[in-house]
Amino acid sequence: MSIGSTYYIVIIALSLLIHYPTYYLISFVFCGYFTSRSGIKIYNSKNLYLNMNHPEESPNNQLSNPTVRPVNPFDPRWDAQLLHRAMDWTHEYTIQIIEVLANRVYSQRQEIAIQFKSMFGKDLISELIMQLDGYYNMRKIILGLMTPTCEFLAKEVHDALTSPIDEKIIIEIICTASNAEFNNIKMAYNNLFGNDLEKELMEKKSGSFRRLLVSLFQGRRNENTFVDVASTQADAQNLLQAYELQSGTDDSTFNMILCSRSFCQLQQVFLEYRRLTGKDFEDVINSEEFVNIRLVVQTVRDKIAYFANQLMFASRPCFGYDERPLLRIIATRWEMDMVEIKNAYMSMYGISLADDIGDDFTLCEYKRSLKVLVRDRK
Repeated sequence: MSIGSTYYIVIIALSLLIHYPTYYLISFVFCGYFTSRSGIKIYNSKNLYLNMNHPEESPNNQLSNPTVRPVNPFDPRWDAQLLHRAMDWTHEYTIQIIEVLANRVYSQRQEIAIQFKSMFGKDLISELIMQLDGYYNMRKIILGLMTPTCEFLAKEVHDALTSPIDEKIIIEIICTASNAEFNNIKMAYNNLFGNDLEKELMEKKSGSFRRLLVSLFQGRRNENTFVDVASTQADAQNLLQAYELQSGTDDSTFNMILCSRSFCQLQQVFLEYRRLTGKDFEDVINSEEFVNIRLVVQTVRDKIAYFANQLMFASRPCFGYDERPLLRIIATRWEMDMVEIKNAYMSMYGISLADDIGDDFTLCEYKRSLKVLVRDRK
C-alpha cells in the first residue's frame, strides 16, 4: 500500500470518529460486516433469533426462496390422469395426490386443474374435497395448495373473526404481508364474503386494539431497504418517552412507528432503543396489557424467526399441539420463503422442521403430507 493511500485512509477514519458517535462505527463494523461474513445469529430472551446483517439482507427483505420450483419438463395432462387414478383409491393414495401437487408450483397446479376439467368434465378442487370428506386437515392442505394464497389467508381471517376473536392470527397475517399482499387479502375477503374486512373488524373490536388495526389496515408501510439513522434515533427516543418516562402509555406513538416504518428501519430502531435504555423493547412491553403490541414487535422484527417459533410451538405436543398454525404457515409459506424458515428452525432448535413433525411410519396422512411440503428438494 502506498504512502498516499495510507494517508487518505487515516483521514477518512478520523473523519468518521469526529462526525459520528463511536457506537455507530462499532455497530457498522461488528453488526454489519463481521456478522454478514460469519453468519452469526443472535437470540433474544424468547429464543427468537435476530439477524444482525445489513438490513437489505435481513429475513424480512430477502427474495423469495421456496421449497419447490417449476417442474421441467411438465405435462399437465399426465398429472391430471395420475390424480384421477389416485382418487379412485383415495385413502390408499392420499400421499400420491400430495406428491403430485406438492412438486408443482401454483401456476402448474392451475394448468393441471384446467386439463382435469377438460379430460374428465369435473372440477379438480371439488373432486378432491369430496373424496376427502371427513378428513378436515387433508382438505385444508388441498385448499392451501389449490387456491391463491390471498384467498386462503382471507378465509383464515374470516375464521379468526368468529367468537371468540383470535387476535393473534389477525395480527400475524396483517403484519407479515407486504402492502400489495395485504391489499390482495382485503380484496379476496370482499369477493369471498361480500363484506369489507376493515369495516367488519372495526365493528367487532374497540379500544387500543381497534386503533392498532386502523393503523395496520392502511397498508402504507414503507418498504424501502434504506435506513435513516437519524430517524431511528428519534423513533427510539419517542418510544422511550411513550412507554417509560410518562405515566400511562401513548399507543398513537407506537402505532405511528410500528405500523409505518420499514422492517429494516424498525430493526435499527430496536437496536437504538437498547443502546439508550440497556433494555430490549420486547422485554419492556412484556405484560398482559401489551400482548398484541408484543406480537406486532415479534412479527415486524424478524418474520422468518417468528414463523419458525410458531411452527415449533405448533408441532410439539409438550406445548399443546396446535394443528391450525402448522397447517396455515406451511400451506402459505412453502412456495415463498420456506427455505429460510427451515434454516432458522434448525439454527434456533437444533433439529430440522421435518424431523420435528415426526417419523413417517408413525404419522397420520396429513402430517406425512406436511413433511412432503417442507422436505428438501434437489
